[in-house]
Amino acid sequence: MGTLPVYRWRLAPDGLATRRQLRALGLRPGGQEVVAELRRPRRRRGPLVAYLYRIDRAQPVRPMTPEKWAALDRANAARRICPACRRDAGYVIPPSLGTCAPCAFPGKQVA
Repeated sequence: MGTLPVYRWRLAPDGLATRRQLRALGLRPGGQEVVAELRRPRRRRGPLVAYLYRIDRAQPVRPMTPEKWAALDRANAARRICPACRRDAGYVIPPSLGTCAPCAFPGKQVA
C-alpha cells in the first residue's frame, strides 16, 4: 500500500472534496477509499489533516426516514433530562456539567 498524495491548504485539485464539502453538495463518500490528504498550517484549533474523496464516485445522501427522525428526537430529548433530578432542563445539558444548572450549583440562584 502506497502513501496518499498530500496537498497544501486550498491547493487541492478539482474533483476532490472533503466530507463536509461533499455533504454541502448533497453527497457522501459512499464507501470509497480516501484518495488524498489536505494539510493545513498549524493553527490554534481544528484538524491539521482533512481527507479528500473523489466527487465523481460519491453517492447521494440517504434521505431521513420517519423512523430516523423519531430516533433523533428521542436522542435529543434524552440529552435534556438531568440524571440527578430527572427533570427536563429545557436545554441540552453540557457534558462538562453532567447535570442541570440547579443540580450542578445547589444553593445558587440560577437564572
